[in-house]
Amino acid sequence: MQAFGNCATKPEKKETRASGRGYWEFRMCESQRGVDNDPTWYTVRIMKDVDPGLAKGDFVKVTGKLKVDHYLSREGKPTGTCLIIAFEASKLAKPAPQAAAAQDAAA
Repeated sequence: MQAFGNCATKPEKKETRASGRGYWEFRMCESQRGVDNDPTWYTVRIMKDVDPGLAKGDFVKVTGKLKVDHYLSREGKPTGTCLIIAFEASKLAKPAPQAAAAQDAAA
């Protein structure tokens, strides 16, 4: 699956309990263009020990496998989150507004 959205949290480095291998995890909000009153939230887990170079607020493309992670809340109620086991997470560059205006004026 592919998802496009904004990093809602700064990626954190974590380690697996079983093998001690490093990975990076962050929350991502995927929404439609314009006002979206019901965005989709994901936890993204990049299974690489290399810093992805992402920051909170970056617009990213994530490619990976979608899973649902079930657990009990602090109140003891069953809940869950959408989890993307990612093999790619990259920042998408957008042209700066001034550069885009200059290109339109030149054309």
